[in-house]
Amino acid sequence: MPKPVDHAKQLQRLQRLARTMDTAWGIPFTRIRFGMDSVLGLVPGAGDAIGFGISAYAIILAHRMGAPKVLLARMAANATVDAGLGTIPIAGDIFDLFFKSNTRNLKLLTDFLEESGKGQAS
Repeated sequence: MPKPVDHAKQLQRLQRLARTMDTAWGIPFTRIRFGMDSVLGLVPGAGDAIGFGISAYAIILAHRMGAPKVLLARMAANATVDAGLGTIPIAGDIFDLFFKSNTRNLKLLTDFLEESGKGQAS
């Protein structure tokens, strides 16, 4: 019998991941925040692939938490857009500052869990 998933613990893990990847630091004197996704994106090719892998890990956690296929597909689309457009030199780096796929995916998952009543620890 599979071990029950502690949704609260998994959400905390995903919140830390989203913050680290999307909003860990701010640009002084602006409201612009960025994270490791933007930093990794500066490494041609490999950086966006690593960022996509981390986003895929978050999607796997969402699957384990019971997210439906349509939600997982939306999350995968966000990660794919982020990784795909992130590969464009200079424009992709600027895009990464504003398109925060991990934060978007966390919001999608949180909304689903709240609507389904799974937002509390199991």
